[in-house]
Amino acid sequence: MIPEHLEYGVMGEHLSHSFSPAIHQKLASYDYQAVELTPEEVGPFLLRGAFLGMNVTMPYKKTVIPYCKELSPAARRIGSVNTIVRRPDGSLYGDNTDYDGFLYLLQSSGAQVKGKKALVLGSGGASLTVRAVLSDLQAGNIVVISRSGPDNYGNLDRHRDAELIVNTTPVGMYPNAGTAPVDLKQFPRCEGVFDVVYNPSKTQLLLDAERLELRRANGLGMLVAQARAAAERFLGRSIPAERVEEIIAAMERQTKNLLLIGMPGCGKSTIGQELARRLERSLVDLDQQVEETAGCSIPEIFAREGEAGFRAREHRAVCETAQRSGLVIACGGGIVTRQENWDPMRQNSTIIYLRRDLSLLPTGGRPVSQAVPAEELYRQRAPLYARLADLTVDNRGTPEETALEIIRRLEL
Repeated sequence: MIPEHLEYGVMGEHLSHSFSPAIHQKLASYDYQAVELTPEEVGPFLLRGAFLGMNVTMPYKKTVIPYCKELSPAARRIGSVNTIVRRPDGSLYGDNTDYDGFLYLLQSSGAQVKGKKALVLGSGGASLTVRAVLSDLQAGNIVVISRSGPDNYGNLDRHRDAELIVNTTPVGMYPNAGTAPVDLKQFPRCEGVFDVVYNPSKTQLLLDAERLELRRANGLGMLVAQARAAAERFLGRSIPAERVEEIIAAMERQTKNLLLIGMPGCGKSTIGQELARRLERSLVDLDQQVEETAGCSIPEIFAREGEAGFRAREHRAVCETAQRSGLVIACGGGIVTRQENWDPMRQNSTIIYLRRDLSLLPTGGRPVSQAVPAEELYRQRAPLYARLADLTVDNRGTPEETALEIIRRLEL
């Protein structure tokens, strides 16, 4: 439903998972709401005049331009508007604070742009802004890759010498995570990869860049920096620059899942329940989710489908669940043994390895634990737990004590 009256907000087509309301709440104390609009609703909404200021996101950054009586020099030059301010006479002023945001993203990552060949994936409103920033930073050849233009995804070989890659498309964005617009191995000279997508935190493109040890950044810094610039336009006053870093850190803590791994019986489900209760988050137990989907218990799945069948179900469950935000996720002990699970686990989560003395681990109702001695399982899996973990916590005390230790160390 479109609100009749609001102070400020963000308008777009699909906004149920937008971070913008939470970011603006941290920036200033005004009312800020997400407004989902169909293309037919954009014009009437802008003309009705029931807002003081509005951010604009995909796919309407060009659509809104005819409704603005005046554009800022940046918006006019770029041909894209992401911030609208209602002036005292009721007319709309269109601005582009995405420029501020992408400039921040590059500078905060330490990217060296001058003279570099850059590929910009996508040709929409965000692409226009990215190209303007790259041009102002004196990038070398700036090439736009689109689906049907002269430079497209079918002739990327001609750009193997690209040194910077910026994704401005929605490829890899929640809820369709796990895909990348290009294969980075095609670009042996690439030095930096930047994705304007911020949900999930690590798109497949950025996970691939991480494996290649390239400079990289997601779109959260851009989103927060442009929000600060937009809020300054809304309020007519400056907001301290240091607020950007503070809000980025706060949003990462707030939105990243806490994903628990460790040996079977180490306490993942119990401690997960305690974390969820204390942090007011939802808990997803992947083993329970697999059982509910299958309509039978895990031992029955093993009996009917073997371990391969169970692992396939587990993989589907982690792909579906771990791309969401702000959950506590308790994983099965063997999830780390399948490498195809690693990227889904890492895309939007802080991975916490719960260690527990082997003598305290139960094996009842656990098909793999019953078939293989705990010592052998630990020998196989411990290096994988350690490799994937962002945080390792020894589960020696009560569930409450271990949960509090996690909360303290993550500063939640």
